Amino acid sequence: MLTPTRPRTHAEFSHQHAGHCESGVASALLRHSGFDISESMAFGLSSGLAFAYLPFVKLSGLPLIAYRTQPRALIKGLRKPLGVDFSFETFSGPERGQARLDELLAQGHVVGLQTSVYWLPYFPPEMRFHFNAHNLLVYGKEGDEYLISDPVFEAPVRCKVEDLNRSRFAKGVLAPKGLLYMLNRPADQTEVSPAALRKAVAKTCRGMLAPVPIAGVKGMRLLASKFEKLPNADPATADFIGHLVRMQEEIGTGGAGFRFIYAAFLQEAADRAGNNAWADSADRLIEIGDGWRALALSIARMIRARDPMDTGRLAQMLRGQADAEEALFRALAKTTG
Repeated sequence: MLTPTRPRTHAEFSHQHAGHCESGVASALLRHSGFDISESMAFGLSSGLAFAYLPFVKLSGLPLIAYRTQPRALIKGLRKPLGVDFSFETFSGPERGQARLDELLAQGHVVGLQTSVYWLPYFPPEMRFHFNAHNLLVYGKEGDEYLISDPVFEAPVRCKVEDLNRSRFAKGVLAPKGLLYMLNRPADQTEVSPAALRKAVAKTCRGMLAPVPIAGVKGMRLLASKFEKLPNADPATADFIGHLVRMQEEIGTGGAGFRFIYAAFLQEAADRAGNNAWADSADRLIEIGDGWRALALSIARMIRARDPMDTGRLAQMLRGQADAEEALFRALAKTTG
């Protein structure tokens, strides 16, 4: 349910676990401002679902594979449908970035940060890798520790000043450059309108059906073609397909996770707009999400030599996902007119 509540004070900040960092942070900032919104509604309303295969952008020498829109798009995408305004700031170095963060905290703001997972010591060692687009909220500071609401954790955590500075100014792809952001203007409405929901769904459909080789269902098919060209006996093949699993299941919630979040959005939107077709699409999208998980499991079994390496089979599974998503979004697009 989306209901207005009174604005909360800094001391009343309430941590809530989320499925994905950026949509979790966005919904938490809105709730703290007094506009109660679910993570899935924030994700869907900002048209966060996507797919992109970017062979020219490398992470640890392997191509970027994305299952959602680019960093910050989820937060910025809420501006129009809700009438909210977020401000963003980057910095030339840690001293200025820390000073600004401390200043905003002293003023009572809850502040969003883009960080590198690798330098956040509260992450388990097996989950710390060089990914620079992790979002979290800072809601206070005690001594040399920041009080952090990291949406992917069950409870609030603490982080030393030095560690958080290192994470905010990590180098490499998607370098955060100390990025911080906050909500400047709360929602100018008490609920999300059916018209805003239709626009959001239509935008997602356009993105998934875009006539661009690297995006949407066409991007999935391009990646499937790449799979077919990988020699089964080459050790580098395991690295490449394993990278897909990491991008799908570990970085940014993953392909299946985003499908499940968007399915929850469609169900909530269907209830609000009285659109039964969206509810049916939600059920189909859950099945598609299960298909992504099945693909990841097949890859994992091949990497661990429990099944023979068969990139042709993986390509076939990936094309099946593309076909299913194309059918879903073509049908969904017809419901937004």
